[in-house]
Amino acid sequence: MSDLTRPTLRVGVVGAGRVGAVLGAALRAAGHEVVAVSAVSDASRERAETLLPGVPVRDVPEVVAAADVILLAVPDDAIGPLVTGLDARGAWEGGRLVIHTSGFHGLEPLQPVVDAGGDAVVLHPVMTFTGTERDLPRIVGTPIAVTASMGSDLVADALALDLGGDPFRLADSDRPLYHAALSHGANHLTTLVSQAQQLLRQVGVEDPSRLLRPLLEAALDNTLERGDKALTGPIVRGDVGTVAAHLDAIEGQPRDVRLAYRAMATATTLRAGDRHALPAETLDPLLSLLDPTEEERPS
Repeated sequence: MSDLTRPTLRVGVVGAGRVGAVLGAALRAAGHEVVAVSAVSDASRERAETLLPGVPVRDVPEVVAAADVILLAVPDDAIGPLVTGLDARGAWEGGRLVIHTSGFHGLEPLQPVVDAGGDAVVLHPVMTFTGTERDLPRIVGTPIAVTASMGSDLVADALALDLGGDPFRLADSDRPLYHAALSHGANHLTTLVSQAQQLLRQVGVEDPSRLLRPLLEAALDNTLERGDKALTGPIVRGDVGTVAAHLDAIEGQPRDVRLAYRAMATATTLRAGDRHALPAETLDPLLSLLDPTEEERPS
């Protein structure tokens, strides 16, 4: 919204974690007044002091009482109990606009707010947060999944734009699959890259990122552009012997590395097989080779 039409909102931030402190700072930069923040740990207090200087640190009920808009940036499992507990104290009476930032949960945990005459919004920026000032320029242009209670759509979109993001609507019913997709892509990527760094260090590569960065950046760009057609390597070539050698080489590695290699190589083989992108005669030998041993099967 333009400066002429956008009202200045009194915002309370519940949870000065990596997400809450940054989003609070972004809303403040957009012209809104952050009136209070809750911060329990030393790390969260430091984030609040750095990103929200001058904003008083208060207990959660005091934050809610001081604000018209409450940003709940707490762990997923804490949202429901927190909202219910505050509802029992009458915190939502008189109407509030309450936002949570979970990618998994939709509007259901915020139902007590709606029942009390308030509005409920979910804003989930599709990015990872460091909890530092570096996140503020990174959020600009970032897609933000928006779900809003009836009548709150426009204000939800406006808040996403105030954050600097690019809002898109997401139905409550689609959130579990949406969140699974993002977690599978981002979280498991961290595990895979960390494992690759670990293996490279064992062969004397002091700076694994020097090797992995250009390889992974190219693979990511190609995959985002071409999908499965970007696949290269021994599986798509049908090099059963090379994959067998890989399994022998990682035999002495930690269990997480062995399981991850087998699982991802199996998934890659199946996807390549479905597309007829590998020699047909190598599909069954690869799948048989990658079948985990009894010892490696998850208990």
